[in-house]
Amino acid sequence: MKNSNSNTKLILLHPYIQKQGTSNRLWLLAFVSFFTIAFLLTLIYTRESISLKTTSGSAATMATKSASSVSVGFGNPPLPTTVINTLLLYASRSNDSYHMTHSELKRISDVIRKCSSPCNFLVFGLTQETLLWKALNHNGRTVFIDENRYYAAYFEELHPEIDVFDVQYTTKIRETKELIASAKEQIRNECKPVQNLLFSECKLGINDLPNHVYEVDWDVILIDGPRGDGPDGPGRMSPIFTAGVLARSKKGGNPKTHIFVHDYYRHVERMCGDEFLCKENLVEFNDMLAHFVLEKMDENSFEFCRTNNASSRASASS
Repeated sequence: MKNSNSNTKLILLHPYIQKQGTSNRLWLLAFVSFFTIAFLLTLIYTRESISLKTTSGSAATMATKSASSVSVGFGNPPLPTTVINTLLLYASRSNDSYHMTHSELKRISDVIRKCSSPCNFLVFGLTQETLLWKALNHNGRTVFIDENRYYAAYFEELHPEIDVFDVQYTTKIRETKELIASAKEQIRNECKPVQNLLFSECKLGINDLPNHVYEVDWDVILIDGPRGDGPDGPGRMSPIFTAGVLARSKKGGNPKTHIFVHDYYRHVERMCGDEFLCKENLVEFNDMLAHFVLEKMDENSFEFCRTNNASSRASASS
């Protein structure tokens, strides 16, 4: 009996051990559940915030587009007639001796006012009227071309709202006849009436302006520069030729272009105007200002003036 009793072992399970294991599992389950819920809440919040940002961004974009479409469609209201007349009056009474008269200013102003908005206005020369042209065409695009690089930079610094580009003229007034003769000889090649002057080697063509200047369909062009005095001055042969090509090479917009040539009493301005803008397109002129209206032409056209060519052919046949 002793031997059998001595080999018998008794195992007791204390209830504390069972409670401790259950407690650990509960804590582990609570810990995992907490982080699972936290992860889900974070995920849901992130998705909602992204959705809200996307919605607000889209709304802002739509609002911007709507505002821009409204501004493009309606634009700023035109200047009142009284304001325009006041500007013209004070500009014509400037103390500077090199300014346009009231009648000259009004002719150009009337064309700008009738121009469909936005009006594209190209001006050769920085003059006393520069700020006036910008103000009169305040709903449109106005670009200025000047021969003096330093003055153009200085003027643009004083008036950041003004777009000015400089050009280096290689022409001289004493070479006017030779340049016109060269352009006539190259009328089917480099000096065509319809072309992109950016790629032209015509001696009278201006080809070093920014690319976008050649892409704009200009409605009004004013030639009041560069200097036209003295045999070594650059003269206005190139601006007149370039204006004629730009007007005939339009791709869209209004097919007509109004071109004004100031100081038309001078020999160079009148001779180049007759050759490249043509008498048949001359609407009105006085001693100082000539107004031409040119229409765009087919790219296969090789005549600047129909009347001149017709008369020359008639004289040649007779």
